[in-house]
Amino acid sequence: MAFEPTDMDLKIMRELVKDARISHVLLSERVGLSPTACARRLQQLEQSGVIRGYSADIDAAGLGFMMTVLVHITLDRQSEDALTRFEKEIERCPDVVSCHLMSGSDDYLVQVQARDMADYERIHKQHLSRMPGVSRLHSSFAMRAVVQRNVSPAVLNG
Repeated sequence: MAFEPTDMDLKIMRELVKDARISHVLLSERVGLSPTACARRLQQLEQSGVIRGYSADIDAAGLGFMMTVLVHITLDRQSEDALTRFEKEIERCPDVVSCHLMSGSDDYLVQVQARDMADYERIHKQHLSRMPGVSRLHSSFAMRAVVQRNVSPAVLNG
C-alpha cells in the first residue's frame, strides 16, 4: 500500500525541495506547524521511505566533468538472469549517474558523466562495452540540461 501524504506533508516536502538544509524551526514556521509537530511529520516521512535522504547538488562541470552522455543499451537476451547480471555490474561502474530498465527497443538507458570525449571513450571501452550481455550501445551527448529535478513539482502538488 502506497504512502498517502497529507496536504501538510506535501507542504513540508515542497519546502525541503527548495532548501533541504532549512532548520526545523524555520521549516515549521513556513508550513504553519509547531516545531515538535513538524519534526514528527518529518520523521514519519523519513520512516515511510518517502524522504530517502538529503544530499548536496554538486555541479559536475565545476569539477571538470563537462559531458553528460545518455547511453541506450540493448542486451543479447532479456532473461531474469541476464538482467540481474547486467544490473549488478552497472551498479559497480563509478561513472554511471543513473540506469533505468526501459520498455521499447532498448533494455536500459544509462546516464554517464565524463570529463571529455577521451574520458568517455575510456568509459565505453573499459566499462560499458564489457558489461555482461551487452549486444548494442548507442550514445547520445547532451548539449545542456534544460530541466533537471529529482522529483516533478506535480508530484508534490497533490
